[in-house]
Amino acid sequence: MFDSPLTGSRRPVRRAMALAVAGTALALAVPAPATAISGADRAAAPDPVSSFGFTTQERKDALAYWTPARIKAVGKSVDLGPTGPKTKTWTGPQLKTVGRLFMVNAGGADTWCTATAVQSANRSVVMTAGHCVRRSASPVNTNMSMVFVPAYSKGRQPYGAFAVRTVLTPRTFGEEGTNDVAAMVVDADRSGRRLTDVVGGTPIAFNRAVGGKISSFGYPATHPQLGEELLRCVGTEKKENGQQMIPCDMTGGSSGGPWLAGFDEATGKGTLVSVNSALDAFQPTKMYGEILGATAKTMYERAGRG
Repeated sequence: MFDSPLTGSRRPVRRAMALAVAGTALALAVPAPATAISGADRAAAPDPVSSFGFTTQERKDALAYWTPARIKAVGKSVDLGPTGPKTKTWTGPQLKTVGRLFMVNAGGADTWCTATAVQSANRSVVMTAGHCVRRSASPVNTNMSMVFVPAYSKGRQPYGAFAVRTVLTPRTFGEEGTNDVAAMVVDADRSGRRLTDVVGGTPIAFNRAVGGKISSFGYPATHPQLGEELLRCVGTEKKENGQQMIPCDMTGGSSGGPWLAGFDEATGKGTLVSVNSALDAFQPTKMYGEILGATAKTMYERAGRG
């Protein structure tokens, strides 16, 4: 099923298409320029981060829901066409921190995105796209039954599955559809181990100058892989329409996958500087990601205390 299908072309008025796999169409706005806030207004400014969470029983149910059979079925439920020429299967060292994020979307459809375990104070934070966890510009429509499976590959779950406990996004994403990034706090695994104690954590950078070579990873719903293998695009990033952009033709299902700067192919190590957010067209040539600024940093730091 589709969480945000890639239909149509890149719209004027600086709007892009979402990348998650799902049931209903959803266009995501590119962030608008910030406006100055007076001293009097600053004191009353709303919290820049919004959050929601799941009960202990809901998290237990989520782990039970995502059986191997259900995971296999959701992968077969959609085919976005052939994998593009810029997108290659990753054949290097296993990327333990990158995995599939399974969920039931706000419309009740099974779906998935891509996400990354990152270094954090509580050793339990995962980064993804905002549209992977909630509907854009619709505060009450949040996704459910969310489970992160690091290093997923062809049905294998080498490090188990981690239920999502808390989700944080920029307030503007839920209310306006801008700043498409999210942080999640996951439970310990069934053995009581915290996520990054099991798989390690990818470093994350904020307020970084845009530029340089980027490796973008994801689990797109294109054939022959259909979400079962980790794929990669490589390109030089630049600023465009208020975001950062690389040449890439990964499609739905790759949403939320990491943009890694300084990526070492021999070790599989790099620094997360953005996540897959939107494409330029149904037949994509460009991938867009947010520039991780002050709000993203606040969101990430708060998740690390969760």
